[in-house]
Amino acid sequence: MRTISQYAEFEEIINQDEQMIVKFFADWCPDCAKMDNWIDPIVDEYHDITWYKINRDQVPEAATENDVMGIPSLLIFENGKKTAHLHSANAKTPEEVKSFLAENIRQ
Repeated sequence: MRTISQYAEFEEIINQDEQMIVKFFADWCPDCAKMDNWIDPIVDEYHDITWYKINRDQVPEAATENDVMGIPSLLIFENGKKTAHLHSANAKTPEEVKSFLAENIRQ
């Protein structure tokens, strides 16, 4: 997962015409650390999609404009538009993440 560290970089990345996943996290977040323990096999399974991660505390405007109220959250973007959002309350297990991706990733 490539790290996005600036808002201008975030805007440039999400405006590409490919589908991508952005994980919003924070260093202090225990649920984010738990997700880090099991997300790699899912990233490998969805290797055709580019994955990014962004620290919501370092780039708060990206979180605010995309209604990221809780973390970790997974957002899918394409052509500058958010097409799906897995809110933190529903991103606690690998099964929840896999289900979200199966429903929202264009094959």
